Amino acid sequence: MHFDLESNAAGIAYKLLVATVMPRPIAWVVTKSAAGVVNIAPFSFFNVMGDEPPTVVLGISPGRDGGLKHSAQNILDSGEFVVNLVPFALAGAMNLTSIDAPEGVSEAELAGLEVTPSVKVAPPRIAASPVALECRLLQRVATGPRQTLIVGEVLSIHIEDRFVLDEARGHVDTPGLDLVGRSFGADYVRTRDVFRLERPFWQDRIAKDPG
Repeated sequence: MHFDLESNAAGIAYKLLVATVMPRPIAWVVTKSAAGVVNIAPFSFFNVMGDEPPTVVLGISPGRDGGLKHSAQNILDSGEFVVNLVPFALAGAMNLTSIDAPEGVSEAELAGLEVTPSVKVAPPRIAASPVALECRLLQRVATGPRQTLIVGEVLSIHIEDRFVLDEARGHVDTPGLDLVGRSFGADYVRTRDVFRLERPFWQDRIAKDPG
């Protein structure tokens, strides 16, 4: 079936995209407002987009009132944010921080989360998260009237010591992180169910079949 997204009813594009483009990693974003209020919220329109410089993107949809969400506004005001990754053990706390709390409510207190200072940016990081990316705003792209694409440069990465296998070589115990991703609706996935495919190289193919 073909869906022409220029003519489908409102909301259909969202349903089709989130039902098919999955699993999606979750950015558990910490920001700080101009008044110094710390905001925590999860976003699954997120990924890494390069390493020179290290680059991440966040897609932030409108808030329920039609305006910018607190996270988006804080990033635009301060130019800084921290992306924390979500292990299975913190999935419930992450979900709680997605609540539509009014401005001024601390999601950290609501979810019982301890935050700890970052090194290069003002927003803190979530202490219990095994991975945190300190980011600086590179660019904001308005992809719709109230839809915002945030492009950020990763300035530093915190990884819990027990998951670092070889610091010099940058080797990490990825399965041990036990991260979760977003599926469709209220469904999430764990990243421990994996299979391996070695990347092919043309020279190897030629060596096996010269003709």
